[in-house]
Amino acid sequence: MNTDSLPQEIQQLVKNNQYKHEHFQDLIRDGGYMPPNEELIIDAITALSMGKNILLKGPTGAGKTKFAETLSSLFQQPMFSVNCSVDLDAESLMGFKTLSYENDKQTIDFVPGPVTNSMKHGTFLYIDEINMAKPETLPLINGVLDYRRTITNPFTNEIITAQEQFGVIAAINEGYIGTVPLNEALKNRFIVIDVPYIQGDQLKQLISNSTKLEDETLINLFVTLSKDLITAVEQGKLSEDAASIRALLDACDLTTFIPPKRAILRAIVDKLDEDREKAFVQNLADTLFD
Repeated sequence: MNTDSLPQEIQQLVKNNQYKHEHFQDLIRDGGYMPPNEELIIDAITALSMGKNILLKGPTGAGKTKFAETLSSLFQQPMFSVNCSVDLDAESLMGFKTLSYENDKQTIDFVPGPVTNSMKHGTFLYIDEINMAKPETLPLINGVLDYRRTITNPFTNEIITAQEQFGVIAAINEGYIGTVPLNEALKNRFIVIDVPYIQGDQLKQLISNSTKLEDETLINLFVTLSKDLITAVEQGKLSEDAASIRALLDACDLTTFIPPKRAILRAIVDKLDEDREKAFVQNLADTLFD
């Protein structure tokens, strides 16, 4: 993959290092994600343009999936997705065989999975929560992730070599319940990009663009709430779930119809497991919102 995959207008801005150009920022915004700093988008575009795999690492709700979707939009690339879990197996990655009928005769067809589809069509493959998969499952795609870009389909014995535009974006939530550390062989196949929470003016803009909330005073209060939650997470007072930007946006949406404190209760507080954390967040909400 190279920058020729990017739209002409993006190519020119990238070649001229005009990442702060207003038009470039507008194009990023159209994809749905504004990175906290320009280096994130620069480095991601650079790595993907060079045919590297990228691993988006950050807390839950920080916008990693939106980041991947924005990159897909910038490169004008469709994206097939794998959602990892302990149940992930070869069929979930490669596809499966199924019985069908043709002229009243039974046949066996192969239904391609996301890895097969993305390699054959030359599109992006997005592997979400890659460290939720069992360690013995992912080595199947090691050859897909290195210079070979090749895999033997275990169900058909077909040797698949990825088309030129194929690229891999993965996401990881470290320390999350049910996750396991990535082994070094897998981690070394990625360029790692840390994705922090969006804060300040960028979060204000995200709320304005992505939710139904229009009241500027309330938007500013939610930005302050987010900052306080992130600080509490960094100090070890709250789990990462409490500071999820996704949950905050849900609360903003609900606030257009119900009182803010009740919206925060439904979208953030009630998702927490510990009564201590629930009380902490509720206290922050009581302090900020009448």
